[in-house]
Amino acid sequence: MQELKGRVAVVTGGGSGIGAALARAFASHGMDVVVADIDVTGAEQVAADVRAAGRRALAVQADVSKLAAVEALAERSYRELGGCHVLCNNAGVIVVGSLESRSAKDWEWVLGVNLWGVVHGLLAFLPRMLAQPGQKHIVNTASTAGLIPTPGVGVYATAKYAVVGLSEHLRMDLAKHEIGVSVLCPGGVQTQILRSERNRPAELAAPQVFPDDLRRMATGEERHPDEMQPPEAIAAAVLEGIRANDAYIFTHPHYRGRVEARCAELMRAFDRADARKAGPASRM
Repeated sequence: MQELKGRVAVVTGGGSGIGAALARAFASHGMDVVVADIDVTGAEQVAADVRAAGRRALAVQADVSKLAAVEALAERSYRELGGCHVLCNNAGVIVVGSLESRSAKDWEWVLGVNLWGVVHGLLAFLPRMLAQPGQKHIVNTASTAGLIPTPGVGVYATAKYAVVGLSEHLRMDLAKHEIGVSVLCPGGVQTQILRSERNRPAELAAPQVFPDDLRRMATGEERHPDEMQPPEAIAAAVLEGIRANDAYIFTHPHYRGRVEARCAELMRAFDRADARKAGPASRM
């Protein structure tokens, strides 16, 4: 999808972090933007930035864990801005701590936003996008934690692994409809995601997260100097990925070795399967 000017982007989680950077980047390339966020104040501030760039903007309060809220978002996007050419299912939250310490409410909240939020975005927008002529693109935000195991974020990573797989299948299914699909897998970004609890519903309240839980996120290795990137760098990579119809958008190349190590372990498991199939005679 090469032409962005004059088209419409919808960004969930658009009130801060990567989502806000995406909204501003789209506006700078001539797009009108729907900024959706559970924090409507943040969404309105970003929408004001889009308007200051000379583009139309719509700020919508939306809890993406609720299908009805995302259906309402889609209805307003099409009614008030006329369509959706780029859909960014970007909203995300995190809980920190090893899996044995996490509660059912942790799972419900994180999967509700990080996985069901993407599913709801597809359910609400895809029928409209399929009926809309021209090229379109969907970007689902996952994480490097959706590619490799990462200490202390098992609940979050479970959702992100699912988003990677969902995006791979979605890309295959939508290719015939001229709808591109990319999955965004950033590493550390300068956002407020570690303050996700500020937007956690009261009915899903959980025990306090302790400093030890935060320390479990570290691998014991020194942080790479390129780890905590500004959201604007991520947004620039997304724009490039949309134009190239990239299946994967990676922003932190220093994770290559860890991904290669995981892939190598998978290949070793295939080697063992081959050896079992060949039987004892092949090992004589």
